[in-house]
Amino acid sequence: MATYEVEAIATVIGGHIRVQDDYQGGVESVIRLNDAYPLETLQGIEGFSHLTVTWRFHLAKPEDVQLHARSPRGNPQWPATGTFVHRNHRRPNQLAVSYPRLLNVEGRDLLVTDLDAIDGTPVLDLAPYFQEMGPRGTVQQPAWPGEMLASYWRDASER
Repeated sequence: MATYEVEAIATVIGGHIRVQDDYQGGVESVIRLNDAYPLETLQGIEGFSHLTVTWRFHLAKPEDVQLHARSPRGNPQWPATGTFVHRNHRRPNQLAVSYPRLLNVEGRDLLVTDLDAIDGTPVLDLAPYFQEMGPRGTVQQPAWPGEMLASYWRDASER
């Protein structure tokens, strides 16, 4: 099996301070680009409303990985589904992709909202979200993700 070494290009500053399943909305945080990258690597990003952010579940442990089918969030009302049907830290590489709204750019700091990573999270990659690179055609999914995530983007102040 091939392995790849990656280094974080940025870090999440502020925002969520603990891992939670729901109420991710309305929280502002900063994606701070590492000093190793020249400022011009962000040139033009302010013209975009959203980012594509790849990050690592840095608080997860290797033993958290579960390579078997299980019901999402342990809820037996939802069908047991395989490891690669879940979007959480129990997958082998413990990576996530999020699409926060970009609010402002100040030097190396990208002020965003609706980033579901926590303070201190390493960012492995970021790019502007291109609408043309999103899904093509009709998006289809079973009912359970909508049920499970009904409160995911509710405003964090409602906790």
